Amino acid sequence: QVQLVESGGGLVQPGGSLRLACTASGTIFGLFGMNWYRQAPGKQRELVAGISSTENTNYADSVKGRFTISRDNAKSTVYLQMNSLKPEDTAVYYCNAALYEYDYWGQGTQVTVSS
Repeated sequence: QVQLVESGGGLVQPGGSLRLACTASGTIFGLFGMNWYRQAPGKQRELVAGISSTENTNYADSVKGRFTISRDNAKSTVYLQMNSLKPEDTAVYYCNAALYEYDYWGQGTQVTVSS
């Protein structure tokens, strides 16, 4: 059974930073593409950033230059460094692991950007 556990969410002021972490268990982490999604109230879940097994990365236009995704295969962990946070970044952030037909999700962590 694959489990993904997110951490690092919280309340931060506009312009601040947070680092999310997602640790996987029960799988060969290095084979999976890892993604961060987010869902704001009343909106659809959207892809924020992704990193492949070969560490190619991609970002939503709205976060380019502010967010950085990285992975540490030795720790089975993917990170999302979020800088220059804006109120519109407020959402529940979900970790996703994907490989062919396999698709796993974490429980989500709340990020709130507010003064």
